[in-house]
Amino acid sequence: MARLKWGSTGSRFYESGVDRGVLYVDGQGVAWTGLTSVNENPTGGGARSYYIDGIKYLNMSSAEEFEATITAYTYPDEFGVCDGSARVRPGFYVTQQRRKSFGLSYRTKVGNDLDGVDHGYKLHIIYNALAAPANKTYTTLSESIEPNDFSWKITTRPPVTSGYKRTSHVVFDSREADPELMAILEDILYGTESEQPRLPDFSELIDIFETILHLTVTDNGDGTFTVEGPPEAIVMMDETTFSITWPTAVMIDEDSYTLTSS
Repeated sequence: MARLKWGSTGSRFYESGVDRGVLYVDGQGVAWTGLTSVNENPTGGGARSYYIDGIKYLNMSSAEEFEATITAYTYPDEFGVCDGSARVRPGFYVTQQRRKSFGLSYRTKVGNDLDGVDHGYKLHIIYNALAAPANKTYTTLSESIEPNDFSWKITTRPPVTSGYKRTSHVVFDSREADPELMAILEDILYGTESEQPRLPDFSELIDIFETILHLTVTDNGDGTFTVEGPPEAIVMMDETTFSITWPTAVMIDEDSYTLTSS
């Protein structure tokens, strides 16, 4: 066990920026050009204390809900139905209509002291968002023209997430996720030459991970084996001993596993 070190080269991480915004209405994606910020502001999640005979008996966190504020210089035409606008005729719109829920994906950059902001990125997906009415201010033109900012506060309704508490917000970290997996996910979210961009549901995201991530077992021919796989599947007990936690690996005893292949 090595002694802790602080500030070693390459370990000074930070997050900055937002780009590659995509709006999903009825599951189909369009690029959100002009997106300037996504201010994530979850509510709830605070501690709730319970007492018996004047002594704190239990300390639990309350339910947490994902909320955010989206800011942009402009927005896709498809966002109109999400902002309470309906098209009556070409060029003729009415406001204060029923608002449609939508999905959103965007990317935030992860930097460090070696690579700058190109070190990695996080890919965010928001499900079942509903935009609240936004204030819009128009002012007279002057010699210095400043573009208007549009801003919407959004609330969400979390979909079912099997095996986990319901959530409206999922994140993929390129520093940890398999590059092949990230490429498949981005092809779904951003589209390809033959496929339209779309919003995958939570069960499809799990299926993608289970399809791509796998264990590779190599017989070294000397009575030892080498196992390669995701970091969460293999835990080193010491320099030569490891334990495996994976759906296709069933532990027989402390020294043996039964492995199945797909």
